[in-house]
Amino acid sequence: MLGVISVTYYFAIERVNANSQFLKVSMAKQEMYSFDETIHSVLWQPGSSRTLEFGDYGGTLDVRPSSNMLLLNVTDGNSVSGTIFNSTVGQMAYELPYAESSDTGLYLKGDSRAVLNQGGSEISQLSIQSGVQHPEVQLCFRPVTSVTSRTDGNVTINDVSIYVVSLNSSQELAISGSIPLVVSCTTVEDTFTSYSVSNQTNSLTLNAILNGVRGHVSVPITSDSNGATVNIALILCSIQIERWVR
Repeated sequence: MLGVISVTYYFAIERVNANSQFLKVSMAKQEMYSFDETIHSVLWQPGSSRTLEFGDYGGTLDVRPSSNMLLLNVTDGNSVSGTIFNSTVGQMAYELPYAESSDTGLYLKGDSRAVLNQGGSEISQLSIQSGVQHPEVQLCFRPVTSVTSRTDGNVTINDVSIYVVSLNSSQELAISGSIPLVVSCTTVEDTFTSYSVSNQTNSLTLNAILNGVRGHVSVPITSDSNGATVNIALILCSIQIERWVR
């Protein structure tokens, strides 16, 4: 009888521990989702900031400003060819506590594409990926493009905007426990490049490599018998994540 009681007690404790770990994983996922929303609340607003307390869910919060390499280049296969961006854009991750199932590979927000072609598309990539020791919830941002066309005199002008969010001015962190943080939008910078294209050009290709993942989008271009001018604006929003000292 004592043996049966001991075995039953052991399995009951294991079940409670498993449920506790599952709850921590679920709460860590939700906290990272909320953190992404906090970043969105300051995007494209230089000087704005938000403070928050990141909870303790049994894992480690990592802010990696020097990771997540982004390379962008543009071409029309003829007269237009150039590198638009070549730098790290940073990443944030929460290393999850051990759990039997953590949905590795699942995207909680966004998807695996390295670049998107719609201004209203989801710029965040919030996913569960394999870490060095345990799965982790990773948050980063991918570039998004938009284009508008207009006429200035006899010239057709295409304004192509490429929006990039960078975390690489953040404080490098690897800490556990309950963590007070401040998220700030430090700058929004525009870099312009102008090209003249022929009337045969009806699109540009924007190629992206983000953290080793390749992607591309086709950006539509309007031209007439005189060709067209293409103005490419890289709009870089710098987000800074730091430990908040009260």
